[in-house]
Amino acid sequence: MRWVTWNQAIISALVSAIIALVLSKAPSTPKRDFVFALSKEFALIAVLYTLWRLAMVLPLDQPSGALGRARDIDRWQQNIALPSELSLQHFVMRYDWLARSTNFFYAVAHVPTTVAFLVWLFIRHRDAYPRWRNVLSMLTAACLVIRYVRVAPPRFLPELGYVDLATRYGLSVYGPVGTGVSDQFAAMPSIHVGWAALVTFGVVGASTSKWRWLFIAHLVFTMFAVSATGNHWWLDGVAAVALLGIALSLDTHIFQRYRRHESILIAG
Repeated sequence: MRWVTWNQAIISALVSAIIALVLSKAPSTPKRDFVFALSKEFALIAVLYTLWRLAMVLPLDQPSGALGRARDIDRWQQNIALPSELSLQHFVMRYDWLARSTNFFYAVAHVPTTVAFLVWLFIRHRDAYPRWRNVLSMLTAACLVIRYVRVAPPRFLPELGYVDLATRYGLSVYGPVGTGVSDQFAAMPSIHVGWAALVTFGVVGASTSKWRWLFIAHLVFTMFAVSATGNHWWLDGVAAVALLGIALSLDTHIFQRYRRHESILIAG
C-alpha cells in the first residue's frame, strides 16, 4: 500500500501555508474565513504527518526480543483470563466470506474513517475540532515512541496455531519487518484500536444525534478485526485505549485551559 511521502507532505504544507498567508491579507467573508482556517489546519496536519514519516526511519529499533515479548503477552493474557485471539480467529476462518471481510476491514477502514471523522468535525463541529485533533496527535506520537520497543503480533507465532490472514487472502498493509510506514513488529500498542476509539468517543461526544451511539460498533468491529486477523493481542488494544485516556486528560488540563484563557483575553 502506497502512502504519501514526507517530501510530498512538506510540499503540501508549504503550499497550504502560502495560501493561508495570502488569505490573511484578504477581507473577511464567510468563504474566505473557511478556506483560511482550512489552509492553516491542512498545513499543520501535513507538518505533523511529515514528522511522523521522518520518525519512522530513525535508527532506534530494538528488533531483538520481539517474539519473546509476544510470548510474554500471550502468557500474561492467559494469567488474567482474557479470551484467546486464537479461538476468535478459528471462528472467523470457518466462513470464507467472514475471514475475507474481516481482513478487508482491518486493511482499509481505519485511515479513511479517521480522516472522515476529522473532516466532519471541522465542518460540522468546529468548536470540538481542536480537542480531538490534539488528542489524535498525542495518541499517535505516543504509539510511535512505544513502537521502538518491538513486539511481534500473534500471526508471527504459527507454533501456537495462528494464521496470517493477509498472506492467505491478500491485501496486506505491511512491508518487510523494520520497513515501511506500517511495521510488522510494532504491534504494541494498536494504533488501529486507538484511532477507532478516538473516532467512536469523538462522535459520541460531539454529535447530538440519537444515532451517534451506533458508532460504538466501529470500535467493537475494530477490536474484533485486529484480533481475528492475528495482527494484535488484546493488550495492544487495551494499551491504546489507555493512551487515549491520558491524551484526553492532558488536553483537558492543559490545552483547553489555555484556550479558555485565550478566549478571556480576546473578550477583554
